[in-house]
Amino acid sequence: MNWLQLISNKRLGQENRHADRHDDRSEFKRDCDRLIYSAPFRRLQNKTQVFPLPGSIFVHNRLTHSLEVSSLGKSLGDDVAHRLVQRHPELQGTLFEEIGTIVQAAGLAHDLGNPPFGHSGEKAIQAFFTEGEGMALKPMLSTRFWDDITHFEGNANAFRLLTHRFHGRRKGGFVMTYATLASIVKYPFASSVAGTHGKFGFFSSEEDTYREIADELGIICLSEPNQPLRFARHPLVYLMEAADDICYEIMDIEDAHKLKLLTYEETESLLLGFFDEERQSRIRQRVIEEGVTDENEKVVYMRACAVGCLEHECVQAFVDNEAAILAGTFEGSLIGAISPVPRDAYKRCTKVSKAKIYQSKPVLDVELSGYHIMETLMHDLIGAAVHPEKYHSKQLIHRFSSQYDIYSDDLETRIMAVIDYISGMTDIYALDIYQKINGISLPII
Repeated sequence: MNWLQLISNKRLGQENRHADRHDDRSEFKRDCDRLIYSAPFRRLQNKTQVFPLPGSIFVHNRLTHSLEVSSLGKSLGDDVAHRLVQRHPELQGTLFEEIGTIVQAAGLAHDLGNPPFGHSGEKAIQAFFTEGEGMALKPMLSTRFWDDITHFEGNANAFRLLTHRFHGRRKGGFVMTYATLASIVKYPFASSVAGTHGKFGFFSSEEDTYREIADELGIICLSEPNQPLRFARHPLVYLMEAADDICYEIMDIEDAHKLKLLTYEETESLLLGFFDEERQSRIRQRVIEEGVTDENEKVVYMRACAVGCLEHECVQAFVDNEAAILAGTFEGSLIGAISPVPRDAYKRCTKVSKAKIYQSKPVLDVELSGYHIMETLMHDLIGAAVHPEKYHSKQLIHRFSSQYDIYSDDLETRIMAVIDYISGMTDIYALDIYQKINGISLPII
């Protein structure tokens, strides 16, 4: 793969249309603006990240997480561009120098496809077909579609949301640049090769779209003819992934301290663990010199130091492994390729997060409630898609927005319309529909 081909500002759905521009924004900055002003992006403010949506203490939701990933992604991309232009002077003055903006856009978009209630929402959609009533539908559906829905994945759904031509919408979906679209696909292969981890990059309905993008950008195809599609990652995926990994892990630690799931001493030990003893001493001294006594503010400063350390390390890892990344042979993540001290510290954070955060009562409570809500919605709405002729089905179908092709003659299209509808819901909207379906709440006129 080569950089000049990989960084393309061609837009999906408008390949042959080059309208005159009346401002100085780059095409990749337009991607960012288009995402920020979109309805799916706004809805992220009411989707669970890890912890329940805030009461008296405001923790991260999908929106704040995405903004932080976007910001860090911009820094990663800008620093990598600066370093690699020095190595490859021929890249100076080309679109390559805008990779920071591309990763920024990818950070804004990477979670758009996640359903309500975090990962429990994903699991509820999958489980409906793998161990619930949806199992009975398998004989009626194609193998490829069955693989898609039994492995339902937020990343693949984000690519669908951005590229699919929904009913009444324009060709190309969001009409994003090829480079931005390729940069969000963490698992660039079909659901049939998702394996036990269940991750994949695009539904069968968007496979041709991804193939078109990959061919245009020169992304290496790893699959043999007539085999399930599988590609190497676009190089910028590694930067978007690193920004995501850093933000969710480190910010979850900060949120856990605010919620008193971790003591100050535990939090300090985790965040200072990214540095050697000399740097730890300097950080502590800096806190003293600036007169910071509030523990939350101390955590904020140490968190910033940890994020800065990981950003620097990931830039170095990318630059060091550029050749392997471009050849499609680099394995693992950038976090896995950083130097030993911060890598071990990151592993400790991951271990503590699993034990004290992700298994904590507040997190488990929202997962249990969210799973049940999603399970109920799947039961009723998939039932309506399978039997649209029934009276209750007709009542439910009337709730669907016109963009979802719920009236299609094709069963798979109707089922996918349900999944599109449910996955696009906010937590509160999903709860509202759940309550109305179950007669728990009635509209007050």
